[in-house]
Amino acid sequence: MELLINTYMAEIIAVSTIAIFMAMLPGADFVMVTRTSIYNGRFAGLYMSLGMCLSVCIHASYSIAGLAVVIANSPWLFSAIKYLGAAYLIYIAWQLLTTRESLNKDQSSSTTQMSPFMALRLGFTCNILNPKTSIFFLSIFTQVVSIDTPIIMQISYGLIIVLAHFIWYSGVALLLSHPSILPRFNRQKQKVDKVAGFVLMLIAIKLSLV
Repeated sequence: MELLINTYMAEIIAVSTIAIFMAMLPGADFVMVTRTSIYNGRFAGLYMSLGMCLSVCIHASYSIAGLAVVIANSPWLFSAIKYLGAAYLIYIAWQLLTTRESLNKDQSSSTTQMSPFMALRLGFTCNILNPKTSIFFLSIFTQVVSIDTPIIMQISYGLIIVLAHFIWYSGVALLLSHPSILPRFNRQKQKVDKVAGFVLMLIAIKLSLV
């Protein structure tokens, strides 16, 4: 194993660096975790982060299986994934932008309940349909990872990516749901909704035009 690590150290560093910056790059996942942590509390944010990581496992699995190469060389399939993801983001954005003001006022002083399963499902769906994540894995496993890289190393790369995402989004959820920070957001929930919806709409439009 040590020999493998030494042999593929360049790939390990490249994948790790890209994974860290990819996780931290603001996008649809970041917006959803931020809003959920503010509205529904720490555990909902953590379960959403876990759902996103389960989705990342799916992306890593099909990439390791070689489907990333197939998708990269199939314009219609890649376009279908991209537009489906963009449509989902637009749907979520529209819901946020049309949230009733009265509902936000009623919920302005405290977090609302979201079941662990719902948070997990929303996190998984948001990430699995996120075109940015698909593009990320396509670039990693077609441009950075060599076709001759052993499966054990490719699996290790997948785990690195999953770990980077979980640490980052869990950190975001824990930070924004902290008792000293959360009350500040609770007073501005309507604005949070509108900003989140606007950002998601811009992301969806930008990704659909790439």
